[in-house]
Amino acid sequence: MKYRCLMIDDDVTIAETTAEYFNIFDIPTAYVTSYDEAVNFLRENRVSLLLLDINLGERSGFELCKQIRAEYDMPILFISARTSDDDVLTALNIGGDDYIKKPYTLSILLAKVKAILKRYEKLTEAASAVSANVVSADAPNSRELVITDGLVLDTGTHKLLKNGEIIPLKAMEYKMLAYLLRNRGRVVTKDEFLQNVWEDTFIGEGTLAVHIRHLREKIEKDTGAPEIIKTVWGVGYIIENRED
Repeated sequence: MKYRCLMIDDDVTIAETTAEYFNIFDIPTAYVTSYDEAVNFLRENRVSLLLLDINLGERSGFELCKQIRAEYDMPILFISARTSDDDVLTALNIGGDDYIKKPYTLSILLAKVKAILKRYEKLTEAASAVSANVVSADAPNSRELVITDGLVLDTGTHKLLKNGEIIPLKAMEYKMLAYLLRNRGRVVTKDEFLQNVWEDTFIGEGTLAVHIRHLREKIEKDTGAPEIIKTVWGVGYIIENRED
C-alpha cells in the first residue's frame, strides 16, 4: 500500500492521535511504535515522509534513521521531547531533514508536512520524468553548467559529472546546486534559498546548512576550506564567476 506519511513513535497515544488527525485532512498516514515494526512496514509499503521519534524503547531513532537513509530517500522529520543542540545536530547530520520539538501543535505539524510533501512529490515526479526520457549529454535540450574544470552539472539529465564519473545527487542537492550556478557571481541569501529552492519557510537555517555541507562533500576537494560553494557569513552562499 501507499501512504504519504508514517509516524514512528513508541508513545501509542501520540502516534495514534497524530495519524488520525492527518487522515482526517486527507494525508493517508499509518503509525508504528517500534524499530522493528518500522523496518517491516517500509519493506511492505510505500511511504513519502517519515515522522520519527528518537526514543524507540530499547532502540534509537538515530540508528533507525541511518538504516533508512541507506535504502530510501524520503524526507525524515525527527520529532522528540529532547531539545539539546547536540540532539538536533545529530539528527540533521545523519540524514534528518528537520527537527520538531515536542509538544507540538497538530495543525502546525500538518502545515509543515503538507509543504514538505508537496515539494518532495514535485521533485520525485520531475526525477521520474527525467528517468523515463533520459537525455544524452549532446542532445539539443541538454545544458551543461561547468562548475570547475572536470566538474559539470548536466541540467538535461540532472547528473553531476566529475571527470566523466557520475556523482549521485539527491533531488534537493541537485536543486540547490543548479540554483547557485544559475545565480553565479552573486550571493544567494538564506531566505531566498528557503523561498525559491525549498519552497518552505518552515525549514530552519540549521537544516539548510547541513544540506550545503553534504553538497560540499561531493564537490569540494577540502570541505574545511571550500573553493566552490563559499559562505558569506550572516548572509548566504555564493559560487563565484569562473576565471577563464
